[in-house]
Amino acid sequence: MAGSVNKVILIGRLGKDPEMRFTQGGRAVTSFSLATNENWTDQSGERQERTEWHRIVTWGKLAENCAKLLNKGKQVYIEGRLQTRSWDDRDGNKRYTTEIVANAMQILSAMEGGGGDRSLTGDEGGDLPAGNGMPGSPEFDDVPF
Repeated sequence: MAGSVNKVILIGRLGKDPEMRFTQGGRAVTSFSLATNENWTDQSGERQERTEWHRIVTWGKLAENCAKLLNKGKQVYIEGRLQTRSWDDRDGNKRYTTEIVANAMQILSAMEGGGGDRSLTGDEGGDLPAGNGMPGSPEFDDVPF
C-alpha cells in the first residue's frame, strides 16, 4: 500500500477559552485544550471514567474564527492531523509536545454567547505558514506557546 494517513477526529469540550496570538509574519494561531471522556464498567461492576486532554492548534482564518466563536465548556467536533514538535528549554533540555493541527471545526453545543451547529474549515494550504507549520519553518518557530 502506497502512502500513509495522519487524520484525527475528536468530539469534546474546551477546557478553557482559546488563546490567539500572531507570528512575526502576522499569521493568526489559536490554541486550546479539548477534553474527551471514556466511560466503561470495570470487572467489579463499578462505572469508571477517564478524561484525556488534547492540545489543539489552528492557523489563519480558522484560528481567528475559533478565537471569536469558542469558549470554555463548548462542545466541538475537530478534524486535523497529529504533529509532534521539539524545542530546547532554558536549561538546554530537549522538550517535545504532540498536538492536533486542526483544519476543520464544528460547534456542536450552544452555550452562553450563542451559536450552535456552525462548521468552519481552513484551507490547509492557504492557512498554514510556509513549511506547512512544521518545526524548523520560520513562522512555526515564532509561535509563542
